[in-house]
This record gives sequence, C-alpha cells and structure tokens, in this order.
Amino acid sequence: MNLLLVDDDAVFRDAFVRWMHFKGHHVTAVSSGAEAISQCEKHDFDIAVFDLNMPGMSGLELLQRVRSLSTIEVVILTGQGTIESAVSAMKLGAFGYLTKPCAMGDLEERCLAALEHRQLQLDRKAPKPVPLRRRPALTMIGNSPSMREVVRLIHRIAPTDKPVLIQGASGTGKEVVARAVQQNSDLSDQPFVTINCAALPDLLVESELFGHQKGAFTGATTDKPGLFEIADGGTLFIDEIGELPLALQPKLLRVLEDGSMRRIGGHQERIVRVRIIVATNRDLAAEVQAGNFREDLYYRINVLSIHLPPLCQRTGDIDRLVDHFLPHPWTIEASAREALNRFDWPGNVRQLSNVLQRATVLADANMITLDDLPAEIAGRASAVRSEVHETARPRFNINDQDNESIALDDISKAHVLDVLAKENGNKASAARKLGIHRRKLYRLLERYQSNDNSAQMTS
Repeated sequence: MNLLLVDDDAVFRDAFVRWMHFKGHHVTAVSSGAEAISQCEKHDFDIAVFDLNMPGMSGLELLQRVRSLSTIEVVILTGQGTIESAVSAMKLGAFGYLTKPCAMGDLEERCLAALEHRQLQLDRKAPKPVPLRRRPALTMIGNSPSMREVVRLIHRIAPTDKPVLIQGASGTGKEVVARAVQQNSDLSDQPFVTINCAALPDLLVESELFGHQKGAFTGATTDKPGLFEIADGGTLFIDEIGELPLALQPKLLRVLEDGSMRRIGGHQERIVRVRIIVATNRDLAAEVQAGNFREDLYYRINVLSIHLPPLCQRTGDIDRLVDHFLPHPWTIEASAREALNRFDWPGNVRQLSNVLQRATVLADANMITLDDLPAEIAGRASAVRSEVHETARPRFNINDQDNESIALDDISKAHVLDVLAKENGNKASAARKLGIHRRKLYRLLERYQSNDNSAQMTS
C-alpha cells in the first residue's frame, strides 16, 4: 500500500512508519492537515490514516478537503471520548475508525480492507473490466486433527452457493476461513466484501450494509451504495453477526430469502445476488433462546457450518504457526519456542501473531529469545522450569562452585541482580556492564518480578 499518515504525535508516527515499512508498505507521514493537503496534491495515495484531534485543521475538516481531491479511502484514529466525531467522519465518507491505543497489526488490517474497498469501487466505475488486486492465495496452517477437519469442510462447502456460518472464539481465524471458502468457490474471481458488526455503531451498520440516498439523514450528502450492492455477484462476509441490531435482522433476512433490498431513504427495490458467509464468537442458539437473535434468521444462515477450535486444542499446530508468522530470516530460540508451546493462548492465533510481531520489534537481532516474549509467557515457562529444578535439588549459593546442578536461569538472574546492585540500581550503567541493551535488561527485570510474584502466590 501507498499510505499517508497524518498525526501530530511523533512517537506514534515513528512506530507506524517502522511497522508499515517492515510489512512492505510505503508511508508518507506528516504532522498537520496543511502538510497532508500538500502531499495529496503531489502524490496519489491508496489509503490515508488521520488522527481526529490535531491542532489547526481538524481531522473532520481534513477529511472533507482530501476527499474532494482524490478517491483516497480514509481510516480515522480517535480517542475513547470522541466516538461521536468518528461516526460523523464515517457519514462524511471515511472508511472506518479505530480507537487509540490500537495494535499496529489491527491498523494494517483495517488499511488493507480499505484498499480492497477502494479497488472494488474503482472497478465498478471502470468502463472495462479491471483486474482486482488480489491477496496471496491462503493456506490453512495446521495439521492437528481438528484443523484437518476444518480444511475438509472448507473444500466440501466452498463449491456450493449456500450460506455458511463460521463459529469460534475471538482470534481463531474466522475471516481466514471465510476467505478460504471464497477462494475455493466458483466466485473466487468476484468481489469479496467484509463488514464487522462489532466495529461499527448500530446507526451505521444499516447504512454500510444497504446504503443510503442523499438526504436520508443528517450528513448524507450523496447517494451511497451499500456493501450488498458492492458485493453483487460475489461474496459478503459479515463478521460478528451476533452483534447485529435486532431491529435490522428482518431486513437482512429478506435479502437472504429473495435478494431484494432498499437503501435507507430510498423507494427503489434492488435485487442482488450475493453469497453470504457469517461468523460469530457467540453461541447463537443461546442468543435465540434469550431473544437476542431471530430464530428464522438463525436457521437461514446456519445451512452449512464450520466450528474453529481454540489454539490450545490444536495439538502440534503452534510450531507450524510460529514458523509461518516469523518473517525471513528470523529464527527463534528453543527455550522461547518451548514457552510459546506451554502457554494456553486465550487470545488464540491472533494473540500468537501479535506476540511474535512484538518480539520482532523488541529483539536485538534476528533471533527471538525468551527475554523478547511478554512476561506472562516467559514467566510461566521459567516458573515451570523452576518447579522442576526445586524438586530435584536444594537451594544454592551463587558462590558455591561445587554445586553442578545450578540452573542456568538462576545463575543469570543472580548475576544480573548482583551487577545492578553494584551499580547502585543504575539500569543504563548495569546494562553496559552486562554487555546488553538497556531494553533487554528491563525485560529481564520484568520477568524476574513476574516469577517472584507467581512464587509468592503459589506459596
């Protein structure tokens, strides 16, 4: 992607540029709206990322100015207290928004979705067919029995035109499965359009799905096609469908039954042909019983279903996922790999991916060590090893040269703390004495504290 970032926070700009460059994108980063307009007049960007709250020209004013200059798609960044402003920005044509602080991986995904939306819009306006920008072919990573069953279902389900319900906990890869179904179907060369019902306020979901006519509500300054129209002839993936407002569910049911829909504020009946794939981390059957989800809609979308297992139940798949996520030429120490395999991953595959992304940023070389992992992961592995050592040997003294059973981690900890004490707690000086980066010393101390707290809780 060719990205434009506008944010007056220098630390955030630097992190954004480093992350996007690392992922292979080109970035122009500026600190003000005036600089952004100057750049848009000179260059053609795919996606722009604007902070809403900036001195001088606001993000909303900049959005209006930039949208008048080009077909650029805009992603808005906002604080928790300015969600209403983000909604206003989306009414003015922004693709979506994220609240700060946000993970760079999530922001990249939102930009990629905006890029795909922009290309679909350009393709619809083109006088002749224009090749879609395709993402690389998807490969389902994993050879555990549960994932082999998922792959089998994908290949059985994909060739049909029936609705598909994908169920699984957050972070298990439901959108990856949805894309795999689409890529293995007869609609693989047609649009694949996505919407996340949990990422939008209720009042915007209907407009995003069905579109609106000019004047339908305050801020509707132009006609806007909905995602059903954009996906016509292709596939629409509705993520987190359990969050779909109850009042909107009959309108969705009608499209699924006969393909008919109307834009908000419009009277013209439109017919679309769209294959629906939906996903949820909720128990929809329980939601039906609780009255939060329509029973007829549930049966309409649950024609074919795929259940994604949590990562902790995918025996042997963590090593394959680690090798898949690590960029070339990165490697990982055996102790770090062991720690990743011991962790139970409540955030599933998404959490594993984020941990590895974080580690590649923090590591001092192209090698991930135990010290580059978060304390809750590295600490748990160290605690397990400590328990094993404690059952096999007595406590030791660092100066006891005859004790051959001293654990390497214990020696390392004692040495680090001894050097730190000699430097009167000066971490920068201690790091120089130890011959390591100060950042690595911070991570070691964080891990030691985590282990000590775990030991106190156990005792």
